[in-house]
Order: sequence, then structure tokens, then C-alpha cells
Amino acid sequence: MKPKIGITMGDVCGVGPEITARALASQDVLSIARPCVIGDAGALARARDIVGATFDIVKFAPGEPVPETGDGVVACADLGLEVGALPFGHVDGRAGAAAFHFLKTAVEMVQAGRIDAITTAPLNKEALHAGGYHFPGHTEILAELTGTENYSMMLATPTMKVIHLTTHVGLIEAIRRITPDRTYTVLRLAHETLERAGQKRPRIAVCGINPHAGENGLFGNGEEEEKLVPGIARAQRDGIDASGPFPADTLFYRANRGDFDVIVACYHDQGHAPVKVMSFDEGVNITVGLNGGIIRTSVDHGTAFDIAGKGIARAQSLEAAIRYAAELAPSSSPA
Repeated sequence: MKPKIGITMGDVCGVGPEITARALASQDVLSIARPCVIGDAGALARARDIVGATFDIVKFAPGEPVPETGDGVVACADLGLEVGALPFGHVDGRAGAAAFHFLKTAVEMVQAGRIDAITTAPLNKEALHAGGYHFPGHTEILAELTGTENYSMMLATPTMKVIHLTTHVGLIEAIRRITPDRTYTVLRLAHETLERAGQKRPRIAVCGINPHAGENGLFGNGEEEEKLVPGIARAQRDGIDASGPFPADTLFYRANRGDFDVIVACYHDQGHAPVKVMSFDEGVNITVGLNGGIIRTSVDHGTAFDIAGKGIARAQSLEAAIRYAAELAPSSSPA
């Protein structure tokens, strides 16, 4: 059985509903997954018409089993929030609050066995805060909802993967948060995630914090030796193929040519910038380490308010996220 993938439509004032509608019309997606939408049926219908798709929509309550649908029919868990007519391209607290509840419902559905994995369209952080939910983004919401302490963000592209020691914090705070324990934990999460996906003994390389990875104390104050090296050594003792720290300015080139399977980035932009330059349209965000083995994948782009509602947003990243969710999902549930 193809896995059931719950797609949250994100902020309805952005491109989330449009790219969702495009993905649902893709035979490549339908050949590998049984998708259902978690959001607002009105927003989905509006997006369907904007992009010129022709599928019908069957609404159901989130507490009910996902209805089986045939070709040309999409199931939508409608939360009854009535946000489908909000104007495109504007920060709106109602849309931000709805995006939170779409995600919360998806977590409840996967915990109940009604879906096998979650794929998320983008939310807008300003709208999320305006709606009363003060989280940096999807990853932190998921950690809170699942009671998870040790988690990380992994970016996946066709040629390489990047996992982060820190993400949505300022640079000074990011360096403070890096510890040998955190380094070890993220190395273990990367190793376990790729092994579950069928990759035996993945090769993991760690970026340095400072230019040239400190160059033997020439740059920085010994952060590599203090914060990274002990965690790498511990991982190696556990049989994990971890190495580094390496200079970040050459490591991504080496990974892109195939020397490593996944890079550990120390902070947000160290990992995100190279990935988006190399593969903006096909990048996928994967949350790893969630309690209960919950699989969550996402697009690696934002709500794109400037083009929302114009029918020109591309769905390649969302389609790739659905593919990863289908690959990583456990065996499909009967519910």
C-alpha cells in the first residue's frame, strides 16, 4: 500500500495552497503516495482554480478516518476555520493561527495512525506570532507538540544532505548552544535517519565554526576543539563514520561531488545558503528525531507573498518533500 501523506497547506495568504494544488495534480506524486490535505477546503478550491487543476474535493472531519478517493478526487481534513477567502500577500494573524492548527491536527492524525507522515507547505513566522503562537517555525512547533528535546533540521537535495547543530537563533547564541553533547546527538540523528532510509554506514562530515575550521588556533578561540572534536570522537567510538571539522568553504563542494553523504552545519546560514544556491527548487526540509518516529518533510522556501495568488508558484520542492515523506514513512496504516 502507498503511504498516506498528510499535507498541511501552511499560510493560506501565501503560495502554500497553490503549490499543494499543483502537487495533487501530479501523477508522479499520486504514483508513490496517497495524499490528503489538512487545512481549509475553501482555500484549496480557490488554489485549484487558480492553477487550473480539475480535481474534486471531499471534506472530512480531522477525527475521522481518511476517506479512500479515486482518480481526480482529493480528501481534505477541513478544520472549519473559514480562512479560505483571506486576501493573498498579506500578514494576517488568522492565517498564522490556522497554520498552527493545521500542523497540530496533522500531528494528532499521525499519532492516531490515520496518516503515515506529514509534509508541510510554508507558514509565515510574522503571521504565526500575530496569531498568538510564538514559535520560530515548524520544527520548534513539532518539537513542542511531540515533547521532543533532541531533534534537528536536515536539508536534502538531489546531490547532498545537510543537518544543523542550531537553526533559528542569532549567531552568537548559536555558537553558545553548540556543545560536545549536541554535536554527538546530531551526528547520531543523521546516522540513524539515513540508515532507516536504507543507506548503510553513511559518511558524515562536520563543518568548522570558524574560517578554515580554526586553522589550528589561528582563527577563533579554540571553539572547534572545545565544542566539536569531543562529539565527533564519541560518535566514532560508537561506530559512526564521522569526520572533521572541515573548512565550510570547501566542504560543500566536496559533498556535492560525492565525498560525503551528509554535512553537519553549525548554524542556520552555514547550511542553508549553499543548499539554496545549489538546489533552490528541489530542496527539502526534514525534521529528524521527533518522538514517536514521526516523519515530517517540508519545502525549503517561504510563503512568497509577492507572487501568491498569481498561479505562477512552482511545486517542485513540495513534490520532492512528498517523495521523501513516502520513502521515510513506516508501513502504511489501514485507518
